[in-house]
Amino acid sequence: MTTLARGSDTLTRDALTVLQPGFTGTTAPDWLLRRLGEGLASVGLFGRNITSPEQLSALTAQLRTERPDVLVAIDEEGGDVTRLEARTGSSFPGNHALGAVDDVELTRAVARELGRRLADCGVHLNWAPSADVNSNPANPVIGVRSFGADTDLVARHAAAYVSGLQSAGVAACTKHFPGHGDTAVDSHHALPRIDVDADTLDRRDLAPFRAAIEAGTRAVMSAHILVPALDPDRPATLSRPILTGLLRGELGYEGLIVTDGMEMRAISGTYGIERGSVLAIAAGADAICVGGGLADDETVRRLRDALVGAVRSGELAEERLGDAARRVRELAAWGTGTAGAGTAPDAG
Repeated sequence: MTTLARGSDTLTRDALTVLQPGFTGTTAPDWLLRRLGEGLASVGLFGRNITSPEQLSALTAQLRTERPDVLVAIDEEGGDVTRLEARTGSSFPGNHALGAVDDVELTRAVARELGRRLADCGVHLNWAPSADVNSNPANPVIGVRSFGADTDLVARHAAAYVSGLQSAGVAACTKHFPGHGDTAVDSHHALPRIDVDADTLDRRDLAPFRAAIEAGTRAVMSAHILVPALDPDRPATLSRPILTGLLRGELGYEGLIVTDGMEMRAISGTYGIERGSVLAIAAGADAICVGGGLADDETVRRLRDALVGAVRSGELAEERLGDAARRVRELAAWGTGTAGAGTAPDAG
């Protein structure tokens, strides 16, 4: 099959830089190491990649032999969502337990210790915390991953989690913007819709993200949800009014925007991962998370070629792709600069 991109020009490197793929196995496959040499700047890890802290440290060291500043990301919330301890269950309390205790210093300390363990293993981006307000008891995907149903409580603990995690040299990725709490559908399987007015969203759902941004969160993850009050046409991950207008403009956020997994059916079932990735970058996302299910070189090639093709056709501005790639590289450099330091001097 003929591909659009070969691997050395700036456009191709930027297209690879904005991808955040996963892979199978407990050592890095040859294709992944090759892509790191071609411009890939970030890798996502899952439970299937980890057997022990020692093995994880060896894996991240292997990745850094090919690219010293590679940004290694993981989904380590504690509680029910753990990758470090996927085989035994997390030894850390989850958000719901922390919210029930309602001691922000405890939340900060838990996040700091979790971050220390991640940093010791060479991981410097954690897709956490969840800043979703669990306002819908029927929610099938957030539930105990939320600090609770009270907006102020969630905001306090999200901010404490961000500051604790980042004080250990691990970037927080606050999720799932603009708030996945009031859903009765799991976006892994279909597209949820939140039908409330903009004032309710602002008062109930956005406050925890404001608090996390004020605390200095280095990354924010978008939600695959349709919020007609903000954008009647496209889900948040693909919405310029939500990512650029609201998150960047109104909330003043300047850090990395990461998508939720693009193979989730809320996006892949309607747009496909190639089209969805192009629309996400155009909307204002900076990093395309993929690899929970699609974890192979062919997926990386398809997404790279889709982004390059969109720039060449004029659908995606090359400056927007370049800006996204710059943000990925900046966060990767931040992680490299704090690696092994134990604390991050400029952590917010």
